[in-house]
Amino acid sequence: MTRRWYAAIAAVVVAVAGVAVALGVRAAGSGDEPSASASPTSTTSPIPVVVPGRPGESASVVPSDQLPAPDGSLYNQADAYFVRMMIPHHGQALEMAALAPDRAAHPQIRAVASRIVAAQKPEVEYLRTWLRDRDLTEEQSGHDHGGMQGMQPPEAIRGLASLSGEAFDKMFVDMMVAHHEGAIAMATDVLTAGRDQRISELATGIAAEQSAEISRMRQIAA
Repeated sequence: MTRRWYAAIAAVVVAVAGVAVALGVRAAGSGDEPSASASPTSTTSPIPVVVPGRPGESASVVPSDQLPAPDGSLYNQADAYFVRMMIPHHGQALEMAALAPDRAAHPQIRAVASRIVAAQKPEVEYLRTWLRDRDLTEEQSGHDHGGMQGMQPPEAIRGLASLSGEAFDKMFVDMMVAHHEGAIAMATDVLTAGRDQRISELATGIAAEQSAEISRMRQIAA
């Protein structure tokens, strides 16, 4: 399936947000990963990236939108940016979902929380494996995770943890809807700017599932 197909699906879920990624050059022979000081608001054309070869092999120069993975697939800095940001983003959703079993009044809120845990825990492991397979670190240089789309401030998480019953349910829905909307925007971004087909498939799934969960939560709240 083509990337245009994935982008079309994402457009059904959300309006496409303009995005690109600031790209850096890996120094030849440095042993460092490609620079990942990506910005979701900047735009550049592909630039040459020096990729060190395996032991006994020479380094190669490839466009920054065609970085090779060990399995022969291609990725770019937009893919790496999405993976690095989605790990802590999912982490916060899992933190909020873990509060629901003991605090939620509505069984459907607990059911939504259970689905979030079931879907996002394996996705976090997949994303971490994706980075390891490409010899990339999990940290995103120069980026504040708290500034990500949909991320809730620590005081809001503490406030949610202090509630129970109907008050918890209302705050949970408000926070998780905003959180999911941020994840959908991030998924739409990588569908627009990314290169890796499997990341496109994952992003499409995230956008579709979290859009459905937003509808469920809004129906519960109503």
